[in-house]
Amino acid sequence: MTPLSLLDLAFIGPGETAADSLAASVELARRAEALQFRRIWYAEHHNMDAIASSATSVLIAHVAASTETITLGSGGIMLPNHSPLTIAEQFGTLATLHPGRIELGVGRAPGSDQPTMRALRRDPSAADTFPSDVLELQGYLTGNTRIPGVDATPGRGTNVPIYILGSSLFGAQLAAQLGLPYAFASHFAPSALHDAVALYRSTFRPSEQCAEPHVMAGVNAIAAETAHEAHAQHLVTKRRRVQLLFGRGRDLTDDQCDAILESPHGRAVAQMAHYSAVGTPAEVVDYLDEFQRDADADELIVALQSPRREERLASLELIADAYNSRNSRVTDTSAV
Repeated sequence: MTPLSLLDLAFIGPGETAADSLAASVELARRAEALQFRRIWYAEHHNMDAIASSATSVLIAHVAASTETITLGSGGIMLPNHSPLTIAEQFGTLATLHPGRIELGVGRAPGSDQPTMRALRRDPSAADTFPSDVLELQGYLTGNTRIPGVDATPGRGTNVPIYILGSSLFGAQLAAQLGLPYAFASHFAPSALHDAVALYRSTFRPSEQCAEPHVMAGVNAIAAETAHEAHAQHLVTKRRRVQLLFGRGRDLTDDQCDAILESPHGRAVAQMAHYSAVGTPAEVVDYLDEFQRDADADELIVALQSPRREERLASLELIADAYNSRNSRVTDTSAV
């Protein structure tokens, strides 16, 4: 069975605070660890009222201190927002405090809008140096600095694994050229999935970190005891996405959200979540199996989309139980 990992978007739900969201992330990580999920990643987003993972490395440190074995990382750090040395020091510190548990996914998207980019003091052309910035970052973490006389402390020699994140052919080509694992953001940008994975696999060059290509693919998931309940949660999630994108400071009614979802703009928003497993645990696992084959992925990273934290925890438990049960049956059949 394909390994399952999690992308925790650190949602701040209606009526919740950032503190509630961060506490929920710790609780989710502890449950995921007990259920033997491979890893959890957190994403860098800025100026978004509904997401609490803006200080990604700080959140990883907090969750790492509250767990024991599960691997934690970024999915991802938007490297053009930072200097490679700063990120090497942050993740080198994390790896020094939690050896063998920290990894670093990096992307070149802004993770924000134009005014927020200015507030971050980001140069609009910063994305152009992404390939060389990745190499500089890698040099700091391996101890083979590309800037004479400059080292990351902590960081040097920690060899924190680097993953390239992307939603286009650019990231696939770069990951293949550098011999790094590739994570495709199909949970919100599905259109180039097949072309990107095919390009990555066909042009991959082995490296010291990665001897063979390794593809992770993102997929949304909502599992509930009944399909009706799961789809009801999914509708709430879609309405909330419409509110975030089209509300512009005003509260939209459910009817208004539904009308927008039926419009061309709304259908485009819905298409972003094209790869979504929604239903009973068995239906979700069936979808994950089919998606893994279709995406030609070595690993799936699941973004739980239930609107409330109690529902996300329940969804986590249901998916794990169904997935492990399916795995046990496959193993038993293979043994026979």
